Formats: sequence, structure tokens, C-alpha cells
Amino acid sequence: MAYISASKPSHLKPGIYSGFLISNPICLKSLFFFSSSPPSPDPAIDSSLYSSNPTPNPDQESPLPPVSAVTERNSEDTANQRTPRGKHRNPEKLEDVICRMMANRPWTTRLQHSIRNLVLEFDHSLVYNVLHGARTSEHALQFFRWVERAGLFRHDRETHFKIIEILGRASKLNHARCILLDMPKKGVEWDEDMFVMLIDSYGQAGIVQESVKIFQKMEELGVDRTIKSYDTLFKVIMRRGRYMMAKRYFNKMLSEGIVPTCHTYNIMIWGFFLSSKFKTANRFFEDMKTREISPNVVTYNTLINGYYRVKNVEEAEKFFVEMKGRNIAPTVISYTTMIKGYVSLGRVDDALRLLEEMKGFGIQPNAITYSTLLPGLCDSEKMAEARNILEDMVKEFIAPKDNSIFLRLISGQCKAGNLDAAADVLKAMIRLSVPTEAGHYGPLIENFCKAGIYDRAIMLLDKLIEKEIILRPQSTLEMESSAYNPIITYLCNNGQAAKAETLFRQLMKKGVQDPIAFNNLICGHSTEGSPDSAFEILKIMIRRKVPSDGNAYKLLVESYLKKGQPADAKAALDSMIEQGHFPDSSLYRSVMEGLFEDGRVQTASRVMKTMVEKGVRDNMDLVAKILEALLMRGHVEEALGRIELLMHSGCAPDYDNLLSVLCEKGKTIAALKLLDFGLERECSVDFSSYDKVLDALLAAGKTLNAYSILCKIMEKGGVTDRKSCDDLIKSLNEEGNTKQADILSRMIVGRDKAAGSKKGKKQAYTAL
Repeated sequence: MAYISASKPSHLKPGIYSGFLISNPICLKSLFFFSSSPPSPDPAIDSSLYSSNPTPNPDQESPLPPVSAVTERNSEDTANQRTPRGKHRNPEKLEDVICRMMANRPWTTRLQHSIRNLVLEFDHSLVYNVLHGARTSEHALQFFRWVERAGLFRHDRETHFKIIEILGRASKLNHARCILLDMPKKGVEWDEDMFVMLIDSYGQAGIVQESVKIFQKMEELGVDRTIKSYDTLFKVIMRRGRYMMAKRYFNKMLSEGIVPTCHTYNIMIWGFFLSSKFKTANRFFEDMKTREISPNVVTYNTLINGYYRVKNVEEAEKFFVEMKGRNIAPTVISYTTMIKGYVSLGRVDDALRLLEEMKGFGIQPNAITYSTLLPGLCDSEKMAEARNILEDMVKEFIAPKDNSIFLRLISGQCKAGNLDAAADVLKAMIRLSVPTEAGHYGPLIENFCKAGIYDRAIMLLDKLIEKEIILRPQSTLEMESSAYNPIITYLCNNGQAAKAETLFRQLMKKGVQDPIAFNNLICGHSTEGSPDSAFEILKIMIRRKVPSDGNAYKLLVESYLKKGQPADAKAALDSMIEQGHFPDSSLYRSVMEGLFEDGRVQTASRVMKTMVEKGVRDNMDLVAKILEALLMRGHVEEALGRIELLMHSGCAPDYDNLLSVLCEKGKTIAALKLLDFGLERECSVDFSSYDKVLDALLAAGKTLNAYSILCKIMEKGGVTDRKSCDDLIKSLNEEGNTKQADILSRMIVGRDKAAGSKKGKKQAYTAL
């Protein structure tokens, strides 16, 4: 094919190039951009550009083809363009182009014009291939009707048969029926095969009654019914369990003089066994032999399978022997069916004998044979034989139909204690290209852990994590808790909590929320000194409402304390209490000591408050230190609140010691408030403590404060040293507070008179 360059228009000679086919006529439009005159809005292109006629008529012009046609021509020309060396591209067939167009574009008039412009002639081969290659039945039906209505093609018997087949396969049976019944109007004769196709299609859709109507319609329309039609009808009827109807039509067939074949009897026997009518099936088998119709291997396979279905293996054995007696060689189906029957009865030794027999006759077992035998061997605990059969499967590269067999093999070998054989099952799956799942790794990991072979369990776990087998969406076998909990526990106890967390996070994505694994991870991270990781796991537990363990919390708190993070330890302790756990006194003490040593006295005070509220009465020495620190730092109200809580709990602090320390440290206001608090609640305070507070107040020049507290002491009947009172009166007079000094003197005189009487002595003694 010649290619004309638009860059050299002066070299175009009609006499030389008139016989060449221009591959892309649209490229001539680019010539208008090099001319002085503007192009017309709809330039006409000579029809010779679209044909190979060497003598075009210059006076005759054709209109520009539609854009869609040009587009399709461009796509075709692109396929014909020169490709780089080494890349040989097969040209796309015309029918494939049409099928692709129908698949990518809606069925519209524009698409129809595009197809029409693309195809010069719709012949039988093109139409048939388009129907065959259509992506959907809807595309095929639309194309079938369009070429006929547009007068582009007249359908024949083959295209009618093809569209009926396509529509029947897609269960568009009404369309198929209408097309079949309209064939005579188009001058196309019916034949039996078309009706057989429609009968079978209705049967595949489960509409037996319509199949029967089509069969009866054949007689009305004058279509000859042969044994082929009857066989199809029998198959449809028997598949739905209508064995009585099948018997009636069988008798009708005989009355019409149609002789049944071996295939007919095979269908009837199969249907009767399907309906569990094995006696009727046996009668038909005898009738078959009476008519001197020789049974074939399919007949005997049907009988053997039928008696296996009704659990009558003895009869199946009889027919198996009879088949060999007639010199009919059993097939792999025959042996597999017998093996299946033996396995169902637990006669695994007989099944193995048959397997060796079929191998001796050169009959190769297939995947169904092995899939039938292996579960029976596992149930009978014949794991050595199962291992040998698996090795044969690997050698012959035969994978079973059901992948769950591998799980049974792994579990059975593990149960028998053959861990190496169980691991070989996993290797066999890989060699047979069977996708492994987490459920296959689970029993191996579990039993390796039980046997203490943790290194091999970890090797399997590494593969499981690396390949993300757990997260595969197509997986159906999940890893059980009995498999992942032992390995997680081992990893957490041996410094590999990070790997255990990687495994469990993959399990969590599959919806696993095992509390044992959660708590083991917390313990593992805490023991390894990674409390933050442990706390993240703890947050997930709380968010998902997974029950936690108190021991895990204790390890987490201790881990924070070891790292010198008492504030985080306190947060973990609070979470522990919120989740309903009860920390012991030693844990409270550890947290309070950590906070106290870190200078977080108020936080330690809050922990102390929680401890007292929870009824823990220990650690009073530490409580005294915290109270003292609160008072020394000026948190007097908080300290008094804690003291009151202690008093309500029956754990009153040592007031004398606190007052003595405060006075020595010069914290007179704190001592004053503490003493005032004790007097109001009538706490037991030593007289010497009164004197210490008064002396400290006087030494600090706070005479009025000393006066007020002394008045309260005397009102409560308390006794102080006379020297302290005299010093206070003297200080009051010196500061000009004569009124207060006079009142205090009178109170002292009154107290002395009261002390002279017995009653006064008794009151003084009581006060003391």
C-alpha cells in the first residue's frame, strides 16, 4: 500500500498514483492549511479515494462520509500502519472490530451507520462470526435483527441456529422461541436440531412445562421427531424428577415405532436413580438387555453411581464385576465411583486396593479420585498412606478439587504427631499452585508450639506475615485462636512483642478481638520497656470494649514507673480503675512514690484520694509525707480536704507531728489553719502543739492570729503554758491591742478560778 505525503503536493501525479489506495483520506484536509484560499465548510472528497477503481469519473462527486465512518477508517488504518521492527501485529478482523464497537458504544442509529460504512458487504461468514463473537446476547440479538430489517443480509439456517443457541444460553427463551417460529415466514425451513436446542434451553432454565410444549409443538408443525428429540426431552424431565412423565413419553415413543438406543436407556436409568427409584432403573436395565441393546461403560457407570447414591455398595460391586465380565474396561469414573462408595462405608482398605488395581491397568487417577480417597484416609487415621498419595499427586501435578482436603491432611498429620509430614503438606500446596490460607498455617503453628519447636513456628509465622496471607480477601479458612495465642504468648515472653503485634494487627483487620492476645501484647510490650505501645493496644481494647486483665494493667503501670514516667503511670492506673479493676496497695504506693519523687505532689495527692476512697488503709507513712508536702507548698485547703477524707475513713493523721514540722519550717499560717481545723473537729492535739503554734505565731509577729487561736483553745477547754499567755498579752499591749490583751487576761483569771474547784479540776482533766 502506498502512503502519500501531504508535505509535497507538487509531486502528486494523477497518471502515476491514480491506481493507489489512499490509506487515510482525512490527511488531505491538511492541504487546505497551505493554500491561499480558505477551505469550504464542507469540502467534497472524490469517491476515488475510497475505492480502488483506476479510472474514476472526475465529474462525479460523493459527499463526505460521516465522522463515525471516518473514525473507524482511521482506527483500521492505524492498525495497518508500519510497526517498529520486531513487533509484528496481526491485523484486527472485521468481525472483531464490529463486536468491539457494539461493546463500547450504545446501540444507536449512529452506530448502525458506522458499521454500515465499515462493511462493504454483509456475507454469511461475517454475520455468523459477529453473532458468535458478540460480548453479550443483547448485542447479538440487536445485530441479528438489524441486518435483517435493514436489508443487509438474509438469514439462513446456520445464523438462525446460532442466535437460538445464544439466546437459549442467556435464558432469553421468549426471543428464541419467536425467532424459531417465525422462520417459515422468512423462507427458512425448520429442522429438528433447532427444536432440540430450544427444548434443552427451557430445561436448563428449569421450565419443564415449556419444554414439553415445544416438544408437542413439533408434531403440530410437522417437524419429524426422532430419538434425538426424545432423548433431550427425557433428560429435561428426569432432571426435575418427573419420572412418571418420562415413562409415559417412553411408552409413546415405543408406540410411534422409534427404537430406543443405549443412550436413551442411560438417560432413563440415570433419571430413575436421581429420583431414588432404583428398582425401576433395574427393570429398565433388564429391558435394555431384552431388546438386545448392549450396555456400554456409561450404562454401568450410571448403575454403579446410582447404587452408591442409595448406599447399596454390594449391588454396585455386582455391576462392577459384571462390567468386567462383559470385557467392558472400567474407566477412571468407574473406579472413582467405587472408591467413593467404599470410603462412604469406611472400607478404606478396599478403596486402596481399587486404587492399586486401576494403576495396574494403566488407568491414571484424577483429581476427583484423590479428593474422594484422601478424606477417608484421614478419618481412618491412615496418615502414612495419605502421605504417599499426596506425594503421587505432587509428582503428577494433580491438585484436588476441594482445597479443604489439605487442612484435613495437616490436622490429621499433626494429630498423629507427624509434624514433618504436616509441613510437607504445606510444601505440596505450593508446588501444586494451590493458594495457601491462614487456616492451613494455623494447625502447624499450634502444634509446633505444643511440641516446643518455636523456631519452626516462627519461620511459618514470618511467611504468614510477610506475604500477608491473613489479609487475602479470597481466604475462607481463618486462623483459630488456639493457633495464634500460643505463638503470641511466646513472642511476648521472649522479647518479640513487635512481631506479635504485627500478626495480631493483621488478625484485627479480619475482625479478631481476642482478649487473651490483647492482654499478652500489653504484658509483652510492658515487660520489654515499651509502655507507649502497650497503652496503644489498651486504647484499642477500650474502644472495642474488649475485657482487659488486671495483671496487664499492673505491668503497664510498673513499666511507666521504670521509665521514669509517673504521670503516664497515673493515667494507666486511672484507666485500670475505670475498667473495674482493683489495684493493690503496693501499686498505689509505687505510683504515689513515683509522683512524689518527681515533685508532682498534688497528682500524688489525687492518687492518695483514690486509694482511700477504694478502701485501702495502707501506706499511711507515705500519706503523711504527701500531706506535709501539700501544707509546706501552700496547698492548705487541698491538704485539709484529704485529712477530712482520712478521718471519715478512720485513718486520722498525726496532727502533732504535722504541726511541729510546720512550726519548725516557719509555715505559721498553714499551722494555724491546721490547728483551727483540728479544734473545730475536736481532734486529739497535744498541749505542747498549742504552745508551739503560739510561739511560732508570736515569733513571726502575728499576735492577732495568736490571740484568735488562743481564744479558741480556751473556749474548747484547752490548756496552754502560762508563760505563752503572758508573752502574748505583753505583745498585744506593745502593739496597742489593749482591748484584746484585757479580754485575754480576764479569760486567764476566770480559767484559774475554775481550776481551783474540783469541778474545774475535773474539767481540766477531761480536757487533758
